[in-house]
Amino acid sequence: MDHLRYGLRQLRRSPGFAIVAVLTLALGIGANTAIFSMLEGIVLAPLPYTQPDRLAIVWTRLPSALNVLTSVPDFRDWQRNARAFEQMAGLTSHNYDLTSPGTPEHLNGNATSSGFFSTLGVKLTLGRDFSPQEDQHGGPPVALISERLWRDRFAGSDDALGKSVTLSAVDYTIVGVVPSGFRLERNTDVFTPLGQGDPVILNNRGSHGMLCVARLKPGVTLAQAKAEMSAVQVQLDRMYPVVDRGLGADVVLLQQQLVGDTGTTLLLLLGAVGLVLLIACANVANLLLARTAARTGEFAVRAALGASRAQIARQLITESVVLSLIGGALGLLMATWAMRPLLAMVPGGLPRSENVGVNIQVLLFTFGVAVVVGILFGLAPALKSSKMDLQMTLKDRGRGVARGHHRSQRVLVVLQMALTLVLLTGAGLLFRTVRRLWEANPGFDTQHVVTFKVGLSPSASKTPASMRVFYRELLQRIQQIPGVQAADATVLVPLSHQANSVPFWIGPHATGSMAEAPRLTLYSTGPDYLQALRIPLLHGRFLTAADTLQTQPVIVIDSVLARNYFGDQDAVGQAITIASGLTFRVIGVVGHVTHWGLGDDRQYSQSEAYASVYQITDQWVPVMFADLTVAIRTPLETAAVMPAIRNVVYGAPVYDVHSMQEIASESIAAQRFPMLLLGAFAGLALLLASIGIYGVISYLMTERVREIGIRMALGAQRSDVLRMVMEQGLRLALTGIPIGGAAALLLARLLATFSHLLFGVRANDPWTLLAVSLVLISAALLACYIPARRAARVDPMVALRCD
Repeated sequence: MDHLRYGLRQLRRSPGFAIVAVLTLALGIGANTAIFSMLEGIVLAPLPYTQPDRLAIVWTRLPSALNVLTSVPDFRDWQRNARAFEQMAGLTSHNYDLTSPGTPEHLNGNATSSGFFSTLGVKLTLGRDFSPQEDQHGGPPVALISERLWRDRFAGSDDALGKSVTLSAVDYTIVGVVPSGFRLERNTDVFTPLGQGDPVILNNRGSHGMLCVARLKPGVTLAQAKAEMSAVQVQLDRMYPVVDRGLGADVVLLQQQLVGDTGTTLLLLLGAVGLVLLIACANVANLLLARTAARTGEFAVRAALGASRAQIARQLITESVVLSLIGGALGLLMATWAMRPLLAMVPGGLPRSENVGVNIQVLLFTFGVAVVVGILFGLAPALKSSKMDLQMTLKDRGRGVARGHHRSQRVLVVLQMALTLVLLTGAGLLFRTVRRLWEANPGFDTQHVVTFKVGLSPSASKTPASMRVFYRELLQRIQQIPGVQAADATVLVPLSHQANSVPFWIGPHATGSMAEAPRLTLYSTGPDYLQALRIPLLHGRFLTAADTLQTQPVIVIDSVLARNYFGDQDAVGQAITIASGLTFRVIGVVGHVTHWGLGDDRQYSQSEAYASVYQITDQWVPVMFADLTVAIRTPLETAAVMPAIRNVVYGAPVYDVHSMQEIASESIAAQRFPMLLLGAFAGLALLLASIGIYGVISYLMTERVREIGIRMALGAQRSDVLRMVMEQGLRLALTGIPIGGAAALLLARLLATFSHLLFGVRANDPWTLLAVSLVLISAALLACYIPARRAARVDPMVALRCD
């Protein structure tokens, strides 16, 4: 307590030192706390389900070793035959238009199998899950609603159970309320029974669109579950060779699946922000070394009066821990304040971001970091002071000690420079990646394109014919809006991660298994889609309004498919058969479009094709038309054109409004998010390192005033002194650069393992390393200039007056 009271008095006597040290530590500890909060909430915190470590996702595995969603028939067979799981449930995405009660609204929904919420271990706020009798074709139309919808439309009343909601022209009876915060794939407001879905999907073994969630039995390992599911799928492959032959199954823990690449990215950022904290520690240690050197007389007197070296070291460590605890408290406030804007930096949001916040784990982490940091940066000055020569110190005012401090300060500055170079290199690589992604040609013009969806009215969704008429008339009205240059409908939007990958064969007949067949991404569009996105037509013609159900099925392929499967032959006039058994005649070739995301080529296939949305057969129209997107080309801003769009949809809900620029930006979020944070950390590190070298050079020049005075008295020019000081600072920076360069190459290897982070630039890119080295040298020279200029203005008469 004596050490603590004395340390607080010392800090009050040096407010400038205390403020700089506390703010430096607050920035370092606050940044670490913020990233750890994200890591803890997203990666480390258990899922909000009963025994979440036993929950898994079961995937269908393609021959290409890619995991995809499964089909409903395969899921039903898995349920019957798998013994490694207590329960297995399924979920598919489905959108609904709510028309009653209250104001019409478009809702995100899911179709789930019976026992879905009990499989996860989610306790409903009200009511019950679907029964097996309800989860079948022809069962009573029932629904579960979200807590948000329950409070908005039914005032949170228990009487909501048994009441009805009208969803996409069907009246559903409410049987339960799902608790707020529940989110598996996306935020969802409505759940309906899976078995009451469209028979085209439910009975199609080749339609992979269902997510399978399963709970492992106690004692069953993940490896055992994988082996059993592989054996089950082998049996299905034999039973259904045309559809399933070549397919496999994979089992992945649910938490691992939800976190995905985000966990490794956050770990990378935590390592980076740890380097910032080390740089902050080095800075404060430099401040303390300078302050300790000024207090050597005090410590010598203490020692002469009987204080042991351990007591003096303990006093210094106590003062440093006090500084770090104050900095930690301020850093915690900074982290809490920064959390919301930090999460907002990710356009698509982070998985499980609702768990991110300040909790007991974060508080313990911050307290632990503050204590360790206090000991860490207080150790160097404490050890230096404990080794002082008492007689020499009292006799010579600590000049012998100061030289040791100078060496320690130089070492700390070199460390700061090396660590800063590592961070600058990582930020530089990601900056070049994002720049290359923005410069990449996606195959179409992303400027001046707006996309949106329109809900179907009950009258429009009665029959396939009425749905076709609705979109034809809607598009005609939109095309007449002033400022709209082109408009059409599409099932898929490029760069939006939507999937419609279908097996295909060259020729009029299917050959072999659908699972083993090559795949193409099939766009079902209207005739003006090419003009709306400005995709180049390379050969032949595109779709026209005359391509309908009454004419021969036609298809337009992209240049990748034409090159890979037709080579030097003319693709126009050739036949292509897709999984449904429908054979198309190729009528044109267009340019390739980047579909899966800028720089992302890891998905299914790069082959693409375009079929007429008006040649979709009647059985598929309710499935495909319920999720059509309208794309328009207009020089007007989104906010300016959407009121006119809403005027011509005649009251139907308009939702999912995005510009193509927003979609393109979203597609590179995986690279942009760490680039922004790593860039901010690197900038902070550069500032701290510059302050560090400025402080060291300023302190050294203060110690060398007499020497500089003698030099100038003997004829040295101001330019000579300026050059001498600048060279001293430059040597410190240049010493740190090779060390930091070697560490940066190790970081480059680490970044190379994150294949989703780099694009168009090598992890060991020499130009990036050269550029950031020049930035670091420039910052060091700038930091040295002020103390160098001050030293060059020393008056020899004043400096040597005492002599």
